[in-house]
Amino acid sequence: MVVHELGHAIVARRNKVEVEEFGIGFPPRAWKKRLKSGMLFSLNWLPLGGFVRLKGEHDAATGPGTYGGATTWVKAKILLAGVVMNWVTAVLIFTILALTGMPEVVSNQFTVPSDTKTSTPKVFAAEVVKDSPAAKAGIATRDEITRVNGAPLVSAQQLTGFTTAHAGQQVTMTIKHEGQLRDVTFTLNKERTSWQGYAGIAPYDQTVRYSTWSAPVVGIGLTGQLTWETLKGLGTTLSQLAHRQFQQAGQNVAGPVGIFSILHSSSEIGFTPVLFLIGIISLTLAVMNTLPIPALDGGRLFVTLIYRALGRPLSKEREESIQAAGFLVLMALVLVVTVVDIGRLAGK
Repeated sequence: MVVHELGHAIVARRNKVEVEEFGIGFPPRAWKKRLKSGMLFSLNWLPLGGFVRLKGEHDAATGPGTYGGATTWVKAKILLAGVVMNWVTAVLIFTILALTGMPEVVSNQFTVPSDTKTSTPKVFAAEVVKDSPAAKAGIATRDEITRVNGAPLVSAQQLTGFTTAHAGQQVTMTIKHEGQLRDVTFTLNKERTSWQGYAGIAPYDQTVRYSTWSAPVVGIGLTGQLTWETLKGLGTTLSQLAHRQFQQAGQNVAGPVGIFSILHSSSEIGFTPVLFLIGIISLTLAVMNTLPIPALDGGRLFVTLIYRALGRPLSKEREESIQAAGFLVLMALVLVVTVVDIGRLAGK
């Protein structure tokens, strides 16, 4: 969000629209400093993103240095600058990961075959449930599971099938803990429980791809591929909502609580999944802010263009009413998603 708002601020200043305040977080204000440019820089107590306050921010404002006094083209550039910044951030993150090790997350994931090396698949314990058979046997989060009953393990799905087939039986798993291999033997649960399963392990498999000269190409190509996947996922969610399939739709989205939970779980595995997730979040913000939803950048631009096409002035009061209505709808959705997220966490 901070990168997104920085895009608005940079393009506004380059087009002679005055930036009155650039804030990290949302008020109440914790600290502020007036910069030489005259812009107020602030740190705020609610760590939910950031904001940019422009001079004459309403479309009906007039005068030099105001947003309202700028041309429609300049307004479009300012509004879409955040989208571009988020998209570029995703490209940079995926380029770095292409060099250091890119997780394989979608089928037919974009790559340059002539410059790609693929690692042998590895299976990790993304989470080990407390007091579960695996935890009691000494298996810990981030341990790599290399074998089950002597057979090589190459996927999380294989581990799930193995524990299901050997429910209630004694099994031996070969794990790598802090670089050291050892065998652990324990008895699986006879029945699958919602919080432990049979072993108490949430498996995560990872196939990593490495690129060299083609890393920037992979960064751009994967960002484009995931942008399309995000749009398809959004379309599926809207279709489910239209058909009153609320439970299925709820599984496709996550709010602040859900994102925090996912980041926490990813950090247990390592830095690479966290960096990849940050790239996905940045890309998602770009996609969402292109949609014609009031209170988002795309919605604000859409309203402006509609009024221009109709040849009617967009008053400050009318603009505030439209944006406020959109904001209330978004906050209601955030509240619903947060309740769903808490329900997911409570069910673990």
